[in-house]
Amino acid sequence: MTATGTFGLSSEARNLQWLLGNLVEEVPGVRSVAVVSSDGLLLLSSDPEQNAAPAVVGRPEGPRGSSADLATIVSGIGSLTVGAAGLMDGGGVKQTMIAMEEGSVFVMSISDGSLLGVHATPDCDMSVVAYHMALFVGRAGHVLTPEVRSELRKSMESGL
Repeated sequence: MTATGTFGLSSEARNLQWLLGNLVEEVPGVRSVAVVSSDGLLLLSSDPEQNAAPAVVGRPEGPRGSSADLATIVSGIGSLTVGAAGLMDGGGVKQTMIAMEEGSVFVMSISDGSLLGVHATPDCDMSVVAYHMALFVGRAGHVLTPEVRSELRKSMESGL
């Protein structure tokens, strides 16, 4: 693992935060984003209260503005869809999307078993959201080593 930098995080962890910030900034309609470990712990968040990627000025906040709530939802959806895929012999789950009257939730698997979750506005372009999520997953998948996951968990717990 790379030595820690000025923010107390390794360059890999800071790069993941930067990638998350880009996802939030570049995709219109994104309300909040969370990366959740395979055991349901929040690793990265777009919620400024969680001290991850900064919020974008002018972006609508999700309900209560809480990425912790999104992380809980993403973990549950991920578990449910994996169970459903197993019952139907469907193989691995790549992406799940829930469209609601007041927004959408997208969940995408990351190669290490972690999940990327996005809460978006009802008028978002779903294909653009899915495309940018796939870019994030492709870039982040090889970086989320056990060491980096542990570092991100600790930083979320301590508020680094």
